[in-house]
Amino acid sequence: MELAHSLLLNEEALAQITEAKRPVFIFEWLRFLDKVLVAANKVDVKEKQKKLVEQLTGLISSAPGPPTRKLLAKNLATLYSIGDTFTVFQTLDKCNDIIKSKDDTPTYLPTKLAAVACVGSFYEKMGRMLGSSFPDTITNMLKALKTAESQGRSEILLSLQKVLNGLGGAAASCHRDIYKNARSLLTDRSMAVRCAVAKCLLELQNEAVFMWTTELENVATLCFKALEGSNYGVRVAVSKLLGTVMATALMPKQAAVMRQNVKRATLDEVLELMATGFLRGGSGFLKSGGEMLKGGGSVSREVRVGVTQAYVVFVTTLGGQWLERTFATFLSHVLDLVSHPRATQTHVEAVYSRRCVSFMLRSTLGGLLGEKAQIAAGKDICQAISKQMRAVVNDTSGENKAGAADVSASQHVMVCALKELGSLVQSLSATSSPLIQEPSIGLLETVSSVLLHPSMAARLAAAWCLRCVAVALPYQLTPLLERCAERINNLKSSPEAVSGYSFAMAALLGGVHQCPLGIPHSKGKLVVSIAEDLLRTAAQNSRLSLQRTQAGWLLLGALMSLGPSLVRYHLPKMLLLWRNVFPRSQKEMEAEKARGDSFTWQVTLEGRAGALCAMRSFVAHCPELLTEDVIRRLMTPIECAMTMMSHVPSVIKVHGTHLKASAAMVRLRLYDILALLPPKTYEGSFNALLRELVAEFTLTDNSANTTTSLLRSLCHYDDSVLMGSWLQETDHKSIEDQLQPNSASGSGALEHDPSSIYLRVPMGEAMPGPLPLGVSVIDASVALFGVVLQMLDHFAECIKQAKGVRQQAVQLNIFTAVLSALKGLAENKSTLGPEEVRKSALALVMGALDNPNPILRCAAGEALGRMAQVVAEATFIARMAQYSFDKLRSARDVVSRTGHSLALGCLHRYVGGIGSGQHLKTSVSILLALAQDGTSHEVQTWALHSLALIVDSSGPMYRGYVEPTLSLVLTLLLTVPPSHTEVHQCLGRCLGALITTVGPELQGNGATISTIRSSCLVGCAIMQGHSDSLVQAAAISCLQQLHMFAPRHVNLSSLVPCLCVHLCSSHLLLRRAAVACLRQLAQREAAEVCEYAMSLARNKDSKDSTTVNLNITETGLEGVLFGMLDRETDRKLCHDIHDTLGHMLSSLAVDKLSHWLKLCKDVLAATTGHDVTGGGVVAPVDLGKEEDDSEKQDEIDDDIMFTALGEDNNAKPSVAPRWVTRVFAADCLCRIILLCENADKTHFDLAGARDLLVLHLSDLIRMAFMAATDNSNQLRMAGLQALEDIIKKFASVPEPEFPGHVILEQYQANVGAALRPAFSPDTPSDITAKACQVCSTWIGSGVVSDLNDLRRVHNLLVSSLDKVQAGKGSSSQLYSESATTMEKLAVLKAWAEVRWFEYVSDILPPDSLIMLVQPELPSLSRLWLAVLRDYALLTLPAEFSSQLPPDGGAFYTPETIDTARLHYRGSWAPVLHAVALWLSSTSFGASGAPVYPQGNSGPTQSLEDLIKDRMHLMLGVSIEFLCFPRPEEPIEHVMSCLQALCTLLDSPCARTHISEDQLLGVELLNVLHRLLLTRDPPGVQLQVTAVVQETIRAAQDHLTEQRDTQGKEDGGEKDGLSLQGEGGETGELLPGKSLVFAAMELLVFILVRHLPQLNTRVNESPSHLPLRPQPRLPEESTRLVAHTVSILAELPSLCSPAGNTQTNKPDHTDSEYTTAIKAPGNSIPLPVSAALQGIKTIITSPLGRAEKIPAQWTGLIRSSLASVLEYSQPDESRPNMDEVSMLTAMTLFLLSASSEVIGVTVLQQGCMERYRNALISPDPWVQARCYQLLLSVFQHPSRALSTPYIHALAPLMVEKLKGVERSRPGTVTELQAVQEGIRVLENLVGMAEEQNRVQLLALLVPTLVSYLLDDKAFSSAPPASKGLHEFALQNLMRIGPLYPAAFKTVIGAAPELKTRLESAVRANQASSKAKAAALLAQPTVQAAPTIKLKTSFF
Repeated sequence: MELAHSLLLNEEALAQITEAKRPVFIFEWLRFLDKVLVAANKVDVKEKQKKLVEQLTGLISSAPGPPTRKLLAKNLATLYSIGDTFTVFQTLDKCNDIIKSKDDTPTYLPTKLAAVACVGSFYEKMGRMLGSSFPDTITNMLKALKTAESQGRSEILLSLQKVLNGLGGAAASCHRDIYKNARSLLTDRSMAVRCAVAKCLLELQNEAVFMWTTELENVATLCFKALEGSNYGVRVAVSKLLGTVMATALMPKQAAVMRQNVKRATLDEVLELMATGFLRGGSGFLKSGGEMLKGGGSVSREVRVGVTQAYVVFVTTLGGQWLERTFATFLSHVLDLVSHPRATQTHVEAVYSRRCVSFMLRSTLGGLLGEKAQIAAGKDICQAISKQMRAVVNDTSGENKAGAADVSASQHVMVCALKELGSLVQSLSATSSPLIQEPSIGLLETVSSVLLHPSMAARLAAAWCLRCVAVALPYQLTPLLERCAERINNLKSSPEAVSGYSFAMAALLGGVHQCPLGIPHSKGKLVVSIAEDLLRTAAQNSRLSLQRTQAGWLLLGALMSLGPSLVRYHLPKMLLLWRNVFPRSQKEMEAEKARGDSFTWQVTLEGRAGALCAMRSFVAHCPELLTEDVIRRLMTPIECAMTMMSHVPSVIKVHGTHLKASAAMVRLRLYDILALLPPKTYEGSFNALLRELVAEFTLTDNSANTTTSLLRSLCHYDDSVLMGSWLQETDHKSIEDQLQPNSASGSGALEHDPSSIYLRVPMGEAMPGPLPLGVSVIDASVALFGVVLQMLDHFAECIKQAKGVRQQAVQLNIFTAVLSALKGLAENKSTLGPEEVRKSALALVMGALDNPNPILRCAAGEALGRMAQVVAEATFIARMAQYSFDKLRSARDVVSRTGHSLALGCLHRYVGGIGSGQHLKTSVSILLALAQDGTSHEVQTWALHSLALIVDSSGPMYRGYVEPTLSLVLTLLLTVPPSHTEVHQCLGRCLGALITTVGPELQGNGATISTIRSSCLVGCAIMQGHSDSLVQAAAISCLQQLHMFAPRHVNLSSLVPCLCVHLCSSHLLLRRAAVACLRQLAQREAAEVCEYAMSLARNKDSKDSTTVNLNITETGLEGVLFGMLDRETDRKLCHDIHDTLGHMLSSLAVDKLSHWLKLCKDVLAATTGHDVTGGGVVAPVDLGKEEDDSEKQDEIDDDIMFTALGEDNNAKPSVAPRWVTRVFAADCLCRIILLCENADKTHFDLAGARDLLVLHLSDLIRMAFMAATDNSNQLRMAGLQALEDIIKKFASVPEPEFPGHVILEQYQANVGAALRPAFSPDTPSDITAKACQVCSTWIGSGVVSDLNDLRRVHNLLVSSLDKVQAGKGSSSQLYSESATTMEKLAVLKAWAEVRWFEYVSDILPPDSLIMLVQPELPSLSRLWLAVLRDYALLTLPAEFSSQLPPDGGAFYTPETIDTARLHYRGSWAPVLHAVALWLSSTSFGASGAPVYPQGNSGPTQSLEDLIKDRMHLMLGVSIEFLCFPRPEEPIEHVMSCLQALCTLLDSPCARTHISEDQLLGVELLNVLHRLLLTRDPPGVQLQVTAVVQETIRAAQDHLTEQRDTQGKEDGGEKDGLSLQGEGGETGELLPGKSLVFAAMELLVFILVRHLPQLNTRVNESPSHLPLRPQPRLPEESTRLVAHTVSILAELPSLCSPAGNTQTNKPDHTDSEYTTAIKAPGNSIPLPVSAALQGIKTIITSPLGRAEKIPAQWTGLIRSSLASVLEYSQPDESRPNMDEVSMLTAMTLFLLSASSEVIGVTVLQQGCMERYRNALISPDPWVQARCYQLLLSVFQHPSRALSTPYIHALAPLMVEKLKGVERSRPGTVTELQAVQEGIRVLENLVGMAEEQNRVQLLALLVPTLVSYLLDDKAFSSAPPASKGLHEFALQNLMRIGPLYPAAFKTVIGAAPELKTRLESAVRANQASSKAKAAALLAQPTVQAAPTIKLKTSFF
């Protein structure tokens, strides 16, 4: 392929490759040329132009394929437009000659087509430069058009379109000719030609004025005709033409009007023309007159759907502002369409027409209008509804014969208007409140009035509309329910009222699940009582029986949708009602048949259907309540119903066929409920049931040929290309459904099944649309058959008996049932029964593989695959495969070839690669052959589709066939005509599957892989250039796959702009594919993607704008995606857009902060509706007394003004962002803050001045403020969340200009104003709850220190506290009790947090916050305790549920217990902490006011019990939580709980409580230990150690107290003292009982966690390497270890002496020697000092001195010392051991323990060895410490201990100090070492007896003298050396007077000493006499040692 990349075609290379590969080589060269010509140097191009033109024109006659000819034409035109144009006319003539040629053979066709393409391209590129040549060219092409076949016709028409485009108005002379020739082809039999004509005429109408003036009617008629029998592509193209022409007629383009004075059409004329198509179709105007009178001839559905799309194009072309101005006219016109009798000839047609009208309204109103305009449109719709309603009321009251017709017409208008109104309100959500609240509109009254409409459809639509209102504005839900209930009670005698209001109530109940806040529990009881009343009174009045029965059951069914928590209370009553509806016994049933007339039977059947429907709702919505017992009781009525079914036919015979519908309804309900129950429950009735089911779907008793609607959904999603069901994935889905072949497809409507009004809406639907009863019953029977499957030979019989159309219908139904059954079997992993069942199934399936109906062939293939999956036997699979192989080898007809090729694909799909591996080779070879069958495109499509299935399912096993398959795919892509889009789609599927198969190998560089990769890229390029959007979508997904496996090889610079263009495509699938691909690219390369998208925006102006109207502006791709969020409704698409923006945000927001913040701000600032409700942004700040805020006020106003004005600069004003998008923007804002925080903390520091977040603070606050005060509740939540994030992150950021202040202080007013609306009485609970949290964050952030400023926010909390204290059931409730619970708990949680802040705040003056909480504390503490008590009860396990109080707790009701749990779970932790603070500060409330509400427990409870109760409550809650903190619980809760425990144990009452019951303490410690095992953060561990310390201190206090009292009693008998404590006489510590054991377990765990070296087991395990040098512990760990060690040391004090020896000492020394790792800078690390302190505590403990010293104690201490010695052995594995700490530890042992313990020879020698090593250590710091420690040993009062050490070590010291003369100290530390050494010697001199002193001085004095320097040396000596000199001199001068006699003796003995000393003294005196005098005057003062330990251990 690389050889193809040259400017000229490499002809040698081309000659060398095989014939098959040449087209690919040529295409690759043309692709390269296309890129390079634009970028190349013009001079180079001109040099080679001649040769290039030759090569390119040569290719025209080489019969190029479609993609090649397209590129070829493009390149030739580009070449001429860049280079010289002299030869262009020659080339043009050459092309024209080829077109004129009379050669009609298929081989010459590609050459002709290439010439046609080139002509089109020339004119498109160069237009008028080609001057006067165009008339000949056009005439020539039109002549060719007459004789061409279909491919030629479409190519010529597309070329003409390009010619017209290039020439513009210049070609006016030919316009008429083109129009005349083209228009007749609009009804061509080839759909591709129709599309091409539509495109050509669309281009023509730009300039040809006559098309939208004189010819307007003809164009319309032509379009209607073209729509007849059209496919989807034609409908899209023709509707675009029709809509655009109509729009142009109404508003012509300026230029065209200027040239000719034209008469413009009026709106009425245009709409009238369009309506003709909708109502009469393409049958012309005059002809239809006669038929019209006879009422015959309905419009073809394709025409109606096409015209519907044209309406949408028409309005979209005219734009949103036009629609806004003329909406009322448009609405009345559209509604008139559905009221026209022609549109509603049959019920199904009426439903179809309604769907079309709804589609027009939704597509225009929903997409083009902004929120304000939508509200205005809502008013218009309301007016239309009330107008209709008035007409109906007048008609029915007057004795008007035409009334019935009017009612039926009006009902359809009502349905459309109400459906649109509902959709409108639902999409506006809470922003629609002005529409509801405005009294002049009266929306609710208007809609409610329709509930009394005579037609059921209208009543249902009104009910649905009310449900939409309630979901959008949940505060309307409860009032609406109440109003309906009241009306039902008042208007019981009107059948319409009973029916209408019950519909409304059912709809409202069905909407509750979409309102998180729910409805009050009492409303359930209300509904039950109304329903019961209706059912009870049904029999009283025959005029109302039917309606009351239906209404009663409908309400009960709706009630079930509220879920188990509510239904639980009414279940017994329901079970009773159900039982009573059906006869109890066979006898009753017989009796029943004998009596009754047709009316009573109808009521009875309706009642039973209703009861079954309510049961079904119960089973679907309350699965938790379905116990064995309940199912058993349900089965009684169900079995009765099954028995009754068999009697019904005879009843119908007697009483007439009008009962059939009611009977069918009963069957439908029965099948529905059975399908939901486990089949085991009704096994006994299988046979009877199967007979019913089979009769149902084989149409045994049904004369209509009804087919099921389930077949498509049961076939595989991927087979959509064969069945055309990809139409489900277009923007026109809701109307295209009408054209699907199965019965009543797309005719869903509420009136077919009223119960659907309370069911969940299916995904992606705007409102539920149950199919007509006939279809629904068959669907239900098919679905149930899948559950109770037994295969029947009967099926084949049924198929044989039926004929013609009926046979097709029966077969379709049977196949759906079989598929349903097989699917059920596969999912339950069961088998297909005995051999004969298998045989009959196989025969059935194989027969259908040759059926002419493609859908049946599809189903048969699917069934075969499923069967192979279920049977799962190799022989069976082989047999089936072989049968298809044979058939394919012999068959020549299209039908069996397609059917059996699909069969192979399905076999592989369901058996998988391994199960079907042996057939792979044969399958592939057969399918590859079929795929090349150019005679039938259908065969190619099916074969390629199956091939794709095989590639997909075989995985790596297919690797061997990749190359041949790939080359076939490329060949076909280059040769199959583009009009066969299905083939191209399947080729795309194959290519995608092949890419997946090769997978990550695609990154490789081998020759074969490179070829495969470039083939894939060429394939993608061909598909990208295809005209069909599905093929383009396939290309994108292939490129996406490639990018996943080989990202380097996908060229983003061309892919990204292409994706951006597709974002504006009119095809949903293409937009989806583009966004999905962008989402993947943005994950890795967001920056590049944005950059390439911007480059597209930059090139937009420079190049001739061939790109679609791309609206990429300076906001880049992000801006476009945000804009798409406002227009798109497809769930998947929006989800992908959110993800894409999320990925871009994550990688780009921090670097391009201003850009992203501006994006969010623009979206949020475009808030609409603020001015409607007042409040809003315009006056947010409560100005009060502050003047300075007024400036801010102006800023805000200006800002809003500008953003509002600046929007309108585009030609097409875009809609202001909708609330959903604004919510997303607010979420993005929170994410940006978080990203900045994670990226770099400086974002919150004003000192640095880059593009930091803190610089945008005012914008952040303003955005949060705008969001928090919006109309939309979701946006308010998001805004409050953002505000909370901002406060948390910026609370501590200082304000650089005013030191001592923080930056947030200036925004107090904004924060207050943002919070205030959330506390207004009508705010929903969830928002108030969130606002409380923000309040507590703000108060606690410490931003505001002035009490008066805090008051604003504080008062909000106070007001909400009053609400809490009001108690249950005081105010009228709008939402469920759990919403109230949520709100109250949020308030109390906020107060608890404020209390905690007050406790920790150091920032504020001490009195400030206390002032805020103090006044409320008495009531708060009571409420807090109540919360904890509730929480404690709610956390009880299920088996204690009987202990819960029957009427709920303080803040929850028993009905809402499940939801309440969640709210409590979120708020108990801060409350617990606050209570702990309150209890410990008021010593358990003893000092506080009486705490219980009076009458609760009375004053009888003593303080003692009260304390106990509270203590149990607090500990219980804490321990319960800490035992098992759920993983999703925030770590703050754990911390909060631990802090609360600490606080609690601070108070003496709590301490006595926990120490009196030792098991409590043990329990607590065990739970904490468990917590440590699961929670890691060091903060938690530190907090745990604090709790442990408090617990142990409590125990110590308790023990001391006990010892004191015992000591007093024993009268000071010494022995008793030590025996108390754990371990008693035996010294055993029992795990689980012993506090000490529990504490040790926990503390040692912490140590081992941080110092793994301590764990002996680790060291012994074979996997353990010798210890590596340990790294330093991090700061937090050191604190933790230190804390732990110090607690460990306190433990022995809790034990008796015997217990003490059990408290294994080695722990200590272990911990100590592991932490002894050298700390830099010679400071002593915390853990070490703690460890040393601990060792001292233990060794000196009094227990060691008790008279009965056990030998164990001595042993323990000895072994500890031994381990210290062993550890301090010099050893290369521990290079950085801290020797000093080791020596210190050793010395501690020597000093603290008695000599009997330590005086063992082995230990002594070990110690001496360590000291020796230290003395000769190279590190002066170690030496210095060693001297200090030795000094303390030598000075030990017990001579027995010190003497051996003096004897052993003194000589070495003297040796060392003597050596100093030769190497004088160079550093301060070395100097210190020498000084310390001298000090030891001095002390020894002092300790020696008189007679030995001379000898010692004889060692000391010469050493000191040798340190002195003479004068010359002194002046030049370094500072350390000088220091030594001075030190020596001072010491000598001090020693002299101390021991005069001995001193003299020594000096006298050595004269040279004397001279040195004297000269030094003189020099010193000369320098400072005074100093010396002072020194001599105080000879006895000894200098303090210069190195001090932080903690003195001695």
